[in-house]
Amino acid sequence: RYTIDIDGAGLTRQDTVMLPANVQYIWHHPSAPFLYAATSNGGSSSLGIKGDSHFLSALRIDPGGGGLTAHGPAARLASRPIHTSLDRTGAYALVAYNNPSGVTVHRIAADGTVGEEVKQAAAPDGGIFAHQVRTTPANDAVILVTRGNDAAGGKPEDPGALKLFSFRDGQLTNRGSVAPNGGYGFGPRHLDF
Repeated sequence: RYTIDIDGAGLTRQDTVMLPANVQYIWHHPSAPFLYAATSNGGSSSLGIKGDSHFLSALRIDPGGGGLTAHGPAARLASRPIHTSLDRTGAYALVAYNNPSGVTVHRIAADGTVGEEVKQAAAPDGGIFAHQVRTTPANDAVILVTRGNDAAGGKPEDPGALKLFSFRDGQLTNRGSVAPNGGYGFGPRHLDF
């Protein structure tokens, strides 16, 4: 953690918090003093670094000084998370995975700790190489950005898409896919509202 000197364009190191593995992505709670960190000891699948320790952890932010402390036990994840975000209410964390491509939903308890994974009634369409997951401003839909893969080494291009889901009570319901030209030449990575 660093403090920022805006006038001097500098950073001053304050403290460090240890997490179960390497940070892949961090997202803030929409209304409470918590951060949620997706971590993994894995790396680039193209380099064959799959890893075997993947977690979603809550961190409490000290409102007085900004210090971070682990908040509750970390939730074990099945594979390397590449992105995480929370829904607009802060009741659910969404985690995107690139290999295998997919998404999971995890409850966030009233005390801010990471709860159990929400088992989905039907398997969400994970597309090819998920890269980001976000709820819409109305919090009634989720968009999973799947960038596909460029053609390389004699392997043809994998198509990219925006996978759309209805979202209610932690359940994702496949709704559709935005993939111009079948997703070929369409490699989205991020979206924002």
